[in-house]
Amino acid sequence: MLQTLAIKNFALIEDIKMNFSKGFTIITGETGSGKSILLDALALVLGKRADLSALRNPEEKCIVEAEFSIGNYALADFFKEEELDYEPLTIIRREILPSGKSRAFINDSPVTLDVLSTLGKALIDIHSQHDTQQLSEEDFQFFLIDSLAEDTSLLQEYQAALKIYKKEAKKLQELLDFQQNTQKEHDYNTFILEELQEIDLEEGMQEELETFYNQASNSESIRDHLSEAANTLAEEEYGIMTQMRELSSLFSTLSSYSPQYNELYERIDAAYIELDDLAREVYDLAENVEFDPKQLARAQKKLQKLYDLQKKHKANTVEELIAIKETLQAKVSQMENIEEDIALKQKEVDKAFQALNTIAQKLHKVREKVLPTLIKSLQTTLKDLGIPNAQFQISLTPTEHYLTKGNDTLSFLFSANKGGHFGLLKKTASGGELSRIMLAIKHLLASKIALPTIIFDEIDTGVSGEIAHKMGEIMKQMSQNRQVFAISHLPQVASKGDAHIKIYKTDIAGRTTTLFKNLSPEERVEEIAQMLGGKDITDSARTHAKELLGSKK
Repeated sequence: MLQTLAIKNFALIEDIKMNFSKGFTIITGETGSGKSILLDALALVLGKRADLSALRNPEEKCIVEAEFSIGNYALADFFKEEELDYEPLTIIRREILPSGKSRAFINDSPVTLDVLSTLGKALIDIHSQHDTQQLSEEDFQFFLIDSLAEDTSLLQEYQAALKIYKKEAKKLQELLDFQQNTQKEHDYNTFILEELQEIDLEEGMQEELETFYNQASNSESIRDHLSEAANTLAEEEYGIMTQMRELSSLFSTLSSYSPQYNELYERIDAAYIELDDLAREVYDLAENVEFDPKQLARAQKKLQKLYDLQKKHKANTVEELIAIKETLQAKVSQMENIEEDIALKQKEVDKAFQALNTIAQKLHKVREKVLPTLIKSLQTTLKDLGIPNAQFQISLTPTEHYLTKGNDTLSFLFSANKGGHFGLLKKTASGGELSRIMLAIKHLLASKIALPTIIFDEIDTGVSGEIAHKMGEIMKQMSQNRQVFAISHLPQVASKGDAHIKIYKTDIAGRTTTLFKNLSPEERVEEIAQMLGGKDITDSARTHAKELLGSKK
């Protein structure tokens, strides 16, 4: 509940602080006295955009501070999510600086207006006669029905199932889009993959092919050089082998004369053996330099294909081509398996839909069950509020569209006259009727859910007598479990309050200033008497006022 409100340098208010109590508080005052200023100041702490023109003194900052008792509002999770200090007694402050900059604080922590607005909606509900658009909004109508049906857990279960269904349906659509959009790409990828597969890529194959090609294409030169080398080694008269044999023979004779000569002999003999082995290998190579022209042509063709693929794919090595091939294989495989993937995903979507539809049907039945009670309750209350022939036609029709609130289409029709035409609320009901319908709905909701502080701003405009008395009674009943404020011009309503605040204007130091005053029992008699008979208060008006106040209980 709202416990205190302090306003400084705002419109016609210089500096005031008000304390509020639980129950039903009446706010009265002459037209233009500043009741709208109070609501504007409250709107600031509830997240409304600031206006520099609201500063009473443009050279000083404006401060509006409200203190709320929120222990029963289940807001701890909100404070945790927004990383704010949770206090059962929470203070909200708005500041408008002379520069035009606006700042907002919750328990002295700076916050954005979005955060402030979210919290504000949980703390205060301001309702005026002209603020009845909600009645025609389907979300509000569903909120009313769901509150009476007490189906919060079922609705949450439905919304969780809807989230799963949408997630699975999105994945299915992505697969279908992939299938449709990548068919041409798949055909191209398949063609490119076949090109890469044809060459049978292996690591090291390029070096091997290039070596073979170099040898085969230069086979005659290789043969000539090898033959010449073999001849140099083994020529009978002047070959290296002949000379090595002679050298070995000389040192064979010398080896017996000295260990040093013997060591040289052994080295020469070892060299001769190695050279002999080398000569035989060179001879064999020279004799076997034979390359098949067809094999050479195949190698040349394969190398050229390899070079072409490297150029086409901007690759420098076979390893890079292999990586490209593997990537293409994955893409082609995915496309080739897409039909199976789609079929599997379709089964998951169907399963999620069945679960969603089952819960939607339960939700529909629970809602449908409370409609007669809702209609009867509204019609009974509106009869007391001066619309004796009020009738409602409320129906729910399941559709194929599954939205946040379910798959029901809601028809919420109204007729104010017996035998009259049923139509949409915003087209059929007058402004006064709409305000009374809203009051009836708020009264009904108050018995089912924990509403925040409610402020009725002249909701009783256009009524009088017994109807005004009944409206006051309804607001009084609502205040038994929550804080209710009513800004009113009607003495029948004003007399029902547990507390009474008067707003008035006066001149202070040559400047008009709005002030607030908590009225004593005696002052309440005078105020209500004036509301009954005007400024010239008669004894009869006072007597009537006392009677009204005496009957408030």
